[in-house]
Amino acid sequence: MSDTTDDMFEGSQERNFMGHPIGLSICFLTEMWERFSYYGMRTILILYLTKYHLFGVDKASMIYGAYAGLVYMMPIIGGYMADRYLGSRKAVTYGAILLVAGHGLMAYHGSAAYMDGDTVIRDDFAISMFFLALSLIIGGVGFLKANISTVVGALYGPNDPRRDGGFSIFYMGINVGAFMSMIIVGYVGETYGWNYGFSIAGIGMLFGLLVFLWGQKFLDGRAEPPAPEVLRESSPIGVNKEYTIYLFGLLLVGLSWIMMQYEAMVIQLVGISGLIMIGLILYYSVTQCEKVDRERLWVALFLIAIQSVFWALFEQQAASLTLLADQQFNLNFLGLNILASQVQTMNSMFIIMFAPVMAWLWVALAKKKIEPSTPGKFGYSLLIIGAGYIVFAWGMGLDDSTSKSFLWLIFIYFMLTLAELFLSPVGLSMVTKLSVPKIVGMMMGTWFLFTALGNNVAGWISSLMGSSEHGAAAGTLDMAATMELYYIIGYVSAGVGVFIFLLTPLLKKWMHGVH
Repeated sequence: MSDTTDDMFEGSQERNFMGHPIGLSICFLTEMWERFSYYGMRTILILYLTKYHLFGVDKASMIYGAYAGLVYMMPIIGGYMADRYLGSRKAVTYGAILLVAGHGLMAYHGSAAYMDGDTVIRDDFAISMFFLALSLIIGGVGFLKANISTVVGALYGPNDPRRDGGFSIFYMGINVGAFMSMIIVGYVGETYGWNYGFSIAGIGMLFGLLVFLWGQKFLDGRAEPPAPEVLRESSPIGVNKEYTIYLFGLLLVGLSWIMMQYEAMVIQLVGISGLIMIGLILYYSVTQCEKVDRERLWVALFLIAIQSVFWALFEQQAASLTLLADQQFNLNFLGLNILASQVQTMNSMFIIMFAPVMAWLWVALAKKKIEPSTPGKFGYSLLIIGAGYIVFAWGMGLDDSTSKSFLWLIFIYFMLTLAELFLSPVGLSMVTKLSVPKIVGMMMGTWFLFTALGNNVAGWISSLMGSSEHGAAAGTLDMAATMELYYIIGYVSAGVGVFIFLLTPLLKKWMHGVH
């Protein structure tokens, strides 16, 4: 092996499996099972809330929005704790334990709600435990989600040419886990009982924890705490700093439990936090940066904020689109009886099918020097998803029956996925390319904040689509209101896409050569 080749692999894990560091297989399986549990639970969540606890579309959608928003907000804290104190390995292990506890508790759902005249009678204790389960999952994702990716990065040296391929393999683990869970958990939950579906999601997370604990020996000491001696120091509460962080994690679970019961607080919290972060970064750009770095930061901030529009439309798939599939569509397609909770598998399926095609396309366009810029890709994404909702709403208007063609669901999920491929894979890369190294962590946290805001807004939008009926019928979508909102969000998204295109020449200028 030449010296040049040695330099390329310097710092990489020496033990390999199928051409990549052996630790990648452990991270792949851990993330696959974690995503199995997360997406499995998510795919039946809105149906469980409306059908078992008889929440209206408005309340169920707001609960989902608050949950999804906090899930994307907590990795900011978990990532900081890992970087500063715990190291990625301990953070992932702790997050996985919280996730197993949360998914395990989801298996308990108490008594089903029922109608007493015009009043819905619910099992208050079961609902309180449900919120606690969601809060444990929120805390678990916070400590695991960002840090498992950090472990993957730690397996490769800075110049290892296999790094991008390794992350592509890791990303496939996410989609494999999501695809399997939506089929299995959705089927079991809707056919045999919601608690059985949640139980299977929990078992999946337990597998993930066991794989990660068993696979420690294959990580070769990567992702350990930056200063182990600091973790052994005593904290002001009388225990060492490591256990103090674990107790702090439980405190975050408690705060999440409170906020989940006052879901309107979450969108306000995330929105205010996002504005504060933008203000801090703008102040830093003006006072600490030269012209080139300052203008690159401004472009990054603009794109970070604008992505929340995409997520507000994209995340309808776990809210209003799932309810639509359940209430308005003929789910017998090509002889297959598809359940409403399984419709979301189309997103993962399309990702697996088209992600390699898009990766090839960007390379081919780059060779011809016609690849869209990063702002251009964001503009195309918002135009595509906006057009998807406009055409979908038009199609729904052609048929006023409750047995609409499944082809319309295929269409909207294809458009959602195509838009995702234009924005999501390039977004995080954009943050790292345009950020000043000293605040790249803060910029990444701001990206997740606005992703969280988009998820919150998705729940709020879905909440406006409920029927005016009371009681059990409150879980039924108002089709006129739903289609009107789909037109509105479609036109808004397309308009934002056009706005980005108009600004693209200026944004490209401010990027100063970064593509």
